[in-house]
Amino acid sequence: MKILFIGGTGTISMAITRLLAERGEEVYLLNRGSRNTGLPENVKTIRCDINNEQEAAAALEGMTFDCVGEFIGFVPAQLERDFRLFNGRTKQFIYISSASAYQKPPKSPYITEETPLENPYWEYSRNKKACEEYLFARYREQDFPVTVVRPSHTYDERSVPLGVHGSGGSWQVVKRIMEGKPVIIHGDGTSLWTITHNSDFAVAYAGLIGNPKAIGEAFHITSDESVTWNDIYSYIAEALGKELMAYHISSETLAAVSDYDFVGSLTGDKSNTVIFDNSKVKSLVPEFKAKVTAREGIARAVKYILAHPEYQKEDKEFDLWCDKVIAAVEKMRGELNG
Repeated sequence: MKILFIGGTGTISMAITRLLAERGEEVYLLNRGSRNTGLPENVKTIRCDINNEQEAAAALEGMTFDCVGEFIGFVPAQLERDFRLFNGRTKQFIYISSASAYQKPPKSPYITEETPLENPYWEYSRNKKACEEYLFARYREQDFPVTVVRPSHTYDERSVPLGVHGSGGSWQVVKRIMEGKPVIIHGDGTSLWTITHNSDFAVAYAGLIGNPKAIGEAFHITSDESVTWNDIYSYIAEALGKELMAYHISSETLAAVSDYDFVGSLTGDKSNTVIFDNSKVKSLVPEFKAKVTAREGIARAVKYILAHPEYQKEDKEFDLWCDKVIAAVEKMRGELNG
């Protein structure tokens, strides 16, 4: 098949790009070329900025595709642009939405594709819902061949999955564990969460490409394993050979004392226990089975990051923030107990 990805080199999309290239599919990436190192040799690139619609239209002149995958669309205006560029040019348009758009707080921890999309806490999630609504309207009214995919917490070897981190990513938390410093975990750490390795996600996504039963449908793709946040942080410490100095702070407190958007990322997502039912995607892609456990995937990520200094991005601002917040909470708890 002839497949075009808008982006194609991010955490989710790179694994799919590699898998399809290994299978011998004709894969094109449309991006600015800033992260194209390490791509398989048989992947073709169309270097342009899709935000420049005229430039993108010129670059795509005369081309048609079996599938177009959109990985970097976050607001409806970007999908309106995509519709203008790809309507009549592709047999399938797969949009990456987000499982964070599901109802928060959830009425039930068991999430299916029928769970309402209703997240009042996170604008990112509400925008994803609006993008879905626009695309499904184009499907109903103009037969635009839409498939929506909702990832949850998907990761790869370049970053460990976390609940609380700064703008610099995961390294500073890894570094704090290595240095024996306390590490903030939201809540009491016992809520259940699902993390999915991108290599597993890629199998399910690839199986939806070219499947007519996927047109007009939405699917989430996650692991079937549920682990606590205490487990996740313990696996990181285990991979480092260090003791975890966990420091638990409620999500509400973190949101109240932080310059970071913990209202969205915690209250609107990671602080909620969720257990995903993947029956729908498995009915179309029976070969999909998440094989990488949380413990194994985290161990891989830690090993890779330690061997690649380019992913050891210091975040001194977050480090200082952790110390300040822990000190403030300790003082508050002391006063309450005193």
